[in-house]
Amino acid sequence: MTATPISAPGPVVTAAGAPAPAADAGSARALTGKRRIAFASFVDENYLPGFLALLRSLALSNPDVCEDFIVLHDDLRPSSIARIRALHPRIVLRRVDADHYDSYVKGDQDNYLVRKAYFILDVFRIRDYDTVITLDTDMVVLGSLAELLTLRGGFAAVPQFFYGESKLNSGLLVIQKEQLSDEFCARIDEIGRAGTYELDKHDQGILNALLDGDFVRLDPKYNFVKRRLSGDLPVPEDTAVLHFTGRHKPWQGGESGYELAQERWREFDIDDAELHAAYLGLPEPLHRDLVVHYGTPHVERTGDVDTARRVALAHIGAGDYQAAVDIMERVHIPVDEAWPHEVYGHALMSVSRYDEARAQLLLATAAPNRAATAFARLAQIAWVHGDDATAQRYAMAGVGVDPTHRAARLWQSRTLGAVPAQQQGSPEDQLAHVAFYMDRQGNAGDKLLPESVRLAFGPDTTSRRWHSVHAHRLFDEAALERVNARRGLVIGGGGLFIPDTMPNGNSAWQWNVPDALLSRIDVPIAVFAVGFNAFDGQSYRAERFRTSLRLLVERSAFFGLRNHGSIEKVRAMLPSHLHDKVRFQPCPTTVTRRLVADWQDPAGRDDTILINAAYDRAGLRFGHDYAYFLRQMAEAVEGLRELAEVKCVAHSLDDEKIAFDLRREYGISMPVIPMYDFENDAIRDLYARTKLVIGMRGHAGMIPFGCGTPVISLISHPKMAYFLNDIERPEWGVSVHDRHLGARLVERARDLLADHDATVADVHGRQQELWKVTEANAADLRAILGG
Repeated sequence: MTATPISAPGPVVTAAGAPAPAADAGSARALTGKRRIAFASFVDENYLPGFLALLRSLALSNPDVCEDFIVLHDDLRPSSIARIRALHPRIVLRRVDADHYDSYVKGDQDNYLVRKAYFILDVFRIRDYDTVITLDTDMVVLGSLAELLTLRGGFAAVPQFFYGESKLNSGLLVIQKEQLSDEFCARIDEIGRAGTYELDKHDQGILNALLDGDFVRLDPKYNFVKRRLSGDLPVPEDTAVLHFTGRHKPWQGGESGYELAQERWREFDIDDAELHAAYLGLPEPLHRDLVVHYGTPHVERTGDVDTARRVALAHIGAGDYQAAVDIMERVHIPVDEAWPHEVYGHALMSVSRYDEARAQLLLATAAPNRAATAFARLAQIAWVHGDDATAQRYAMAGVGVDPTHRAARLWQSRTLGAVPAQQQGSPEDQLAHVAFYMDRQGNAGDKLLPESVRLAFGPDTTSRRWHSVHAHRLFDEAALERVNARRGLVIGGGGLFIPDTMPNGNSAWQWNVPDALLSRIDVPIAVFAVGFNAFDGQSYRAERFRTSLRLLVERSAFFGLRNHGSIEKVRAMLPSHLHDKVRFQPCPTTVTRRLVADWQDPAGRDDTILINAAYDRAGLRFGHDYAYFLRQMAEAVEGLRELAEVKCVAHSLDDEKIAFDLRREYGISMPVIPMYDFENDAIRDLYARTKLVIGMRGHAGMIPFGCGTPVISLISHPKMAYFLNDIERPEWGVSVHDRHLGARLVERARDLLADHDATVADVHGRQQELWKVTEANAADLRAILGG
């Protein structure tokens, strides 16, 4: 391939000279391929009682599921909408547009059926969701819908009870967007113009005309029609969805001969307070959005401390630490209730209210089952404030309570024998360096990153030339004095713009710096190769982060982000006059061959393919698709073994999970390379000697690329798509949600390995373009920082 130039630093503009608007294709979901799933129903005032029961039943029978619920309607009252919203936190209201159908008659005796027919036509027009599951308002959900959430292909429905396998029952449909071809959509328009009366006035007639028997047959348990229970038969235990077909609905008095079925419907004819109590009484796992939605009014109504704790934990899990503090402040916690004190302390320390957090956590240490966690958090607070001796004492107390407690052991290890770094150079010759300095057995990519940043400024990466400032420690007056004694401050690299790695209330990103102290830094500031690292579905404390970000950009003499995706995200949070300050600076790991002194490309390579998978924030990475991903990876490993030996490379301990899961589920064994134990030179050496790396972590792609090794990215986070777009090789990435993931990985690996020398030469060419940008920025940095 011929290398083409990569964009130089500068704003993205349109031909007219205005900043280019963000395209939908650049959204996080578009980049990661993560499926967007929704339920959908057509609701009118007559069927509202049925729909409310449906929502309650969905929550109580699938307590760990909370997807968007699209409510299609033509004229719901505001009070009805309020009742709907009270039952579900992710309601999406959409009006049915039937004006363009000549056969739409408001006064028809079968008005609801006619309008529901238009709903069927409109639901097939939904394009902003990958999977839509329709539910009739005369249904209740009695069992798990997990199987439906994992369906990936075709239109799925239950065959009609009276007509056999050739016709479907329209009560429940699973619609996949990728099946909605132009031809199919034209057919929808054709049927709409023909009018529903020509199709028996019913949605089932429309659907059977549309699909003509071409649908995936679901088990009848997913649309178990009431008529199967004639004679007052009991509802089968395995029924997942019970459908009250016919004219006599349960909320209208029901129908004789079906009393046992109607008793099941009445289980969900309860008020909001009863729903909240019933949901919160269910065993885990519960979906955190529903815990917050039902738990918050329950706390307001009852003052229940344990529910407040659970709601706070849900907020903490979502990164909304202030909301966690707020809910805990609404209740009175008894002195001997350790767990609520521990959760409250966790929330308080996450918004930098450290003294209050310390008091809550000390109370929590009184209970043996919470003491280890409380002591670990106390150790963290002490360490954040630079008090290693106190941190060590708390960590040892935690280990004393529970020798296996991971966090307590981490803080004990981090502070064991900690001594202040010895001054080896004069401050005026040093640069201060804010970074995330990784512990032993920490993430291998983050371990390598600070050294890689320093190499971009010169060959000496030691304390003779650098003064280390850990991003997660509170930047206080003493730290300010030390930084201002240096000739400049470098911040980076890595994904520092992320809200939930060591959260704090001072900046709402990884560097724990108050605005007042940031404003008093009087040496040049260079933000170098930092990334906007939020996952799809992850949010920031917007105002606190924006304020801190704006101040940082204003104070910086150089502000370089590691990919154009981060540039777009950050510029969107800044006033327009600051946009031009945000420039492109590739991650230095991507140009490793240019930075490491006396680098030699390997004379030969190991006949290996290395696979990396990441499991932090697994719900955000995989959604409902982890089992599917694992099945596809099993297929991929078997195919890749025909090309080379396949090994698992673990950047952190949790990354070994893919090897365990493949062995357990599919009997596939892979050697595991514990890269988290490697020193930096060993990391680079391993990645330089392999033939191909298939990696999910950002630095499982960028580090081998920087060492001259071909890569394929398993995209579960936008940053890898950003990187591949920057090097103009998007085909080197495959979404973890791709329907043909296994086959695509094998196909692309085969293509890259077919002429390996040419592929490596292409990697070198792409790297050269990144190096040109780095060199251009280096000239500016020399003028800013000197040396």
